Amino acid sequence: MLYIIYQEDGPDSAALREKHKPAHFAYLEEHKDLLVLGGAMLADDDVTRIGSVLILNVPDRAAAEKFSKNEPLRMAGTFERVQITRMRRGQWNPDAAPKTAEGN
Repeated sequence: MLYIIYQEDGPDSAALREKHKPAHFAYLEEHKDLLVLGGAMLADDDVTRIGSVLILNVPDRAAAEKFSKNEPLRMAGTFERVQITRMRRGQWNPDAAPKTAEGN
């Protein structure tokens, strides 16, 4: 089942993200078999991070909740709001997503 984890940044999120970024990426790598898509949400200036979105393929809501609660940025208090919602795969066209400087 697919779940989207929508995470909005809170106060001091930039400093918290910088401090916990290595653990965050290690966690995502450790769970790459579950991660369908992930990335930062950006303000219209295309630079300022305002949150994060992850789409997971997990057996149930409990697994999505567990993944989210153990994610290092969330554990560090980076996010003011986290919402987890089940979703259904509709259209799928990853080639339509723009490539970034990071290669994603």
